[in-house]
Amino acid sequence: MQLVCPAGNLPALKAAIEHGADAVYVGFRDQTNARAFPGLNFSEAELREGVQHAHARGRKVYIALNTYPDSARVAHWFAAVDHAAELGADAIIAAEMAVLDYAARTHPQLPRHLSVQGSATTAAALTYMHERFGISRAVLPRVLSIQQVERVCAASPVPLEVFAFGSLCIMVEGRCQLSSYVTGASPNRHGVCSPARFVRWDEAADGSRTVRLNGVLIDRFQEHEPAGYPTVCKGRFDVNGEVFHALEEPTSLNTLELLPRLAQAGVTALKIEGRQRGVAYVSAVARTWRSAIDRYRANPERWQVEAGWQTALAAHAEGHQTTLGPYHRAWH
Repeated sequence: MQLVCPAGNLPALKAAIEHGADAVYVGFRDQTNARAFPGLNFSEAELREGVQHAHARGRKVYIALNTYPDSARVAHWFAAVDHAAELGADAIIAAEMAVLDYAARTHPQLPRHLSVQGSATTAAALTYMHERFGISRAVLPRVLSIQQVERVCAASPVPLEVFAFGSLCIMVEGRCQLSSYVTGASPNRHGVCSPARFVRWDEAADGSRTVRLNGVLIDRFQEHEPAGYPTVCKGRFDVNGEVFHALEEPTSLNTLELLPRLAQAGVTALKIEGRQRGVAYVSAVARTWRSAIDRYRANPERWQVEAGWQTALAAHAEGHQTTLGPYHRAWH
């Protein structure tokens, strides 16, 4: 299985490759990708250097163009496809059918991966995208159980990539409306969930903190309590007098124990979430998953999870907690 790691900047790209990534995924410094945070992503010069660095070491670079343009801006996404091809990207990761159609017609030699934002959760959807736009890979949304992943793998016309570690999203990606409820901006069209300009932190005299999103109280943290980046879905809510994470706890997905099952299902690539994270995160997570994948490849019958791997991953997990999330649903 290929290990696909995030790179929000050039140092992270180099760190991912140094610590074992087979491929990295990156974005331009605009709203064509779903991590359009200020200070994140690549200038043209940085991306040229990054592509050269990766190719010199036999690794691949995928460029995410996975947001949904409106009709007034679609030409900008088409230009981004042209730019990705000119830079020598090994694939684009796209969701919008107009963008995929343009890429298929204009740059047929440029591989097209269907983004998780494309929300394809069935073999029928994957077949349509393959026949219509020639996708060569698809990233499955993070809402499927392991049994559902196995069934889709068995019937898919294209190789499949799944998220293996990183921040969870409770929505079917590409269909999230909750993210725009408070701010009017969403990762679907604007490339960011909870834009930084709407975030406000306040600290009280006792050390407790509150975080608001566009003036709306999202959460309250005690002095030594881990505080995650504020999103509506991971806020705490007052439900019948009880305050808790009613929708989703700020916890990272960790599928390490499922690695053999994902491999046996035929999953082509394991993807690490986290283009907004730093070099330390990318280095530690890439190194850990590289070791686990290589150990499995060398001796699948005797493979087992090492405690050190889980300790390393937990140190970089959101809220310092991990979960199997939807992969481990008790119902199907």
